[in-house]
Amino acid sequence: MTTTTDFPTIAAASEPSGASAPVPAAPARARRARAARRRDEGQSLLHYLAVSLSASVLVLLLGLAVAVVGLPFVVGGSAMTVLTQSMEPGLPPGTLVVIRPTPVDDIRVGDVITYQIRSGESAVVSHRVVSKTYADGELTFLTKGDNNDTLDPEPVKPVQIRGTLWYSLPLLGWVNNVLNGANRPVVLAVVAGGLFLYAVFSVVGAVRDRRKRSTDASPHSAGPAAAHRGDV
Repeated sequence: MTTTTDFPTIAAASEPSGASAPVPAAPARARRARAARRRDEGQSLLHYLAVSLSASVLVLLLGLAVAVVGLPFVVGGSAMTVLTQSMEPGLPPGTLVVIRPTPVDDIRVGDVITYQIRSGESAVVSHRVVSKTYADGELTFLTKGDNNDTLDPEPVKPVQIRGTLWYSLPLLGWVNNVLNGANRPVVLAVVAGGLFLYAVFSVVGAVRDRRKRSTDASPHSAGPAAAHRGDV
């Protein structure tokens, strides 16, 4: 008689049809985090450059406003532009000269004074005092341009003097002409519009950056792989 022994059969577990191996989520999240960091660093650099540039322009405009308007207003003076070559090389054309009122007794030889060419008229000139004299009992000043060979033709009377040179700024006289001329409303409108547009751009950029950071930090941003990481 033949004896047979039945051995237990172990069935191999089969995977459901169509199932795929789980995909590790950590490397994907790390790649996304690195990409987000690089993007944020690039945006931060551009934002820093934009802020630095705008701040520099703003400081320059404020400094110009103080030099051209603020300080002269405080001392009761005025800012003018050199238009001729008579005071070269110290005060070439385009130089901004700021004058302030000075008592005539305090004006000394060597000072640069700004005076009316003819008393009561608006045209003025800035020349250096070379001597103080008395004509018919009245104090007068003899003046001369540093770049001129001869003295000015007429002595300057105290009533003609607008003030003495306080300080000068090269080339800014042309800017002063633009700001104080007929184009002043246009220039102010352009500057104001530029500052407004920059403010809008900064606000929109800040809102966009916050939204991006919020999206990157969201738990759902890890993707579907993390949600099914435990499936087999």
